[in-house]
Amino acid sequence: MPDLTLQPLSILVLHGPNLNLLGQREPGIYGSFTLAEINHLLEAEGLKLQAKVFPVQSNHEGVLVDTIHQALGKHQGILINAGAYTHTSVALRDAIAGVSLPTVEVHLSNIYRREEFRHHSYIAPIAIGQISGFGVQSYVLGLQALVHHLRD
Repeated sequence: MPDLTLQPLSILVLHGPNLNLLGQREPGIYGSFTLAEINHLLEAEGLKLQAKVFPVQSNHEGVLVDTIHQALGKHQGILINAGAYTHTSVALRDAIAGVSLPTVEVHLSNIYRREEFRHHSYIAPIAIGQISGFGVQSYVLGLQALVHHLRD
């Protein structure tokens, strides 16, 4: 494996279904930041961490799976908010496991304080970690944790 301590990192940031509606969708749960604002924050944080982020949002499971497959050889890690697919998609779980890229799962809301069906994540057991409940900071903290993991 190449030495990642000195070179810039490439991080794939995946946003799942309905996250394109952030800022207008249930702001009491998801906050008032738009997806564009979150991506801008991640790009700025990435600069500080010497990491380039490549955000992709899709409402389609297959597009997310294909994007994960295409990450192999292009990116060193994945930051993912799979949205509702967190709780339903074995396909996303298998894609992440298949590419073996370090992955951090993030959620704006605390999924364990919400409906029972949101308490289970197919991604968590194969991720290096999960951060939830801190709003937009969940993404920033997740990116920081992923980059630190890759550099150690």
